[in-house]
Amino acid sequence: MTTTQARTEPDHASGTDPHAGTPTTAAAHGNGHGPHGYSAQKDAHLKRLRRIEGQIRGLQRMVDEDVYCIDVLTQVSASTKALQSFALSLLEEHLRHCVAAAAEQGGVELDAKVAEASAAIGRLLRS
Repeated sequence: MTTTQARTEPDHASGTDPHAGTPTTAAAHGNGHGPHGYSAQKDAHLKRLRRIEGQIRGLQRMVDEDVYCIDVLTQVSASTKALQSFALSLLEEHLRHCVAAAAEQGGVELDAKVAEASAAIGRLLRS
């Protein structure tokens, strides 16, 4: 685990985010492992994230090389759009898999999944 991961990733063993002190989704819904909506496309998602990571590294190089501000901002915009596109894809898979499965069960499980998805959509809209 890198230093950055240690600072930014939730502590799944305790079930809390070290920065917020609130239960993580994984803690609230079991161990956080297993077939999720994105599991079938995991390799494609990882490939996409590596491409986005490359874009971010490119931004670092641009700043290091003192590239013109507008050119850096253009790349920031492209990187942001790539992350937003990834997030929407992941959200769609969550709705089709996790929320749909909860809909079959109904009741409290469905209410929890809908609230969870609504909160995630709200965070995406604010970003």
